[in-house]
Amino acid sequence: MVSTPFRDAGRSDAIREVLETNYRQRQLLHIGAGSAVPLLKNTIWLVVRGMVKLEAVTIHGDPLLLGLAGPNEPFGEPLTNVQAYEAFTLTDSDLLCLSCAEIEQSSHLAMAVMQAVISRHRQAETLLSLLGLRRVEDRVRGLLELLAQDYGQACEEGLRLNLRLTHQELASALSTTRVTVTRVIGLLRDEGWLQIDAQRHLVISHLPRRR
Repeated sequence: MVSTPFRDAGRSDAIREVLETNYRQRQLLHIGAGSAVPLLKNTIWLVVRGMVKLEAVTIHGDPLLLGLAGPNEPFGEPLTNVQAYEAFTLTDSDLLCLSCAEIEQSSHLAMAVMQAVISRHRQAETLLSLLGLRRVEDRVRGLLELLAQDYGQACEEGLRLNLRLTHQELASALSTTRVTVTRVIGLLRDEGWLQIDAQRHLVISHLPRRR
């Protein structure tokens, strides 16, 4: 199983402090759930609140989940070479728009963005490492652990995933099929590895709750 340690809460707080200082006098862009985020040249978006999924379209026209950007995490055209790159809000989101020029002019802002990019880079490497696992069940476990540890909310049963990804989106991230993901999630539920709460959120039961 691929190791996916909890995020560094201290680093996240430091990033948030710098960003809040910067955007306190700035107007945030509020985008409703399920909406496309415009990707502008030489512009980086930072998620203040909410969740954004990043995907591309394959040559066959199928969507491919590349990753997620949650609070204090960046995405945008300057951070990718992927063709047909797109971003969509998974939840109602508040986003901060920063030009590359203003980031370069502020050492504190540049450091905060660099640390946020490092976090996204680690997520991307973990997703790539999951594809090297032969058993699809291990890939699904690894991806759900990653999502729970990065974005999960502590509850009595473990860590709850409040974000909603379809089985097809999970399958596209793991190079498998929707039917297989549905089957594996059913098996994991049967063995008690995860639960599904009353709001249909996945709860990863075996992971320790954050303090």
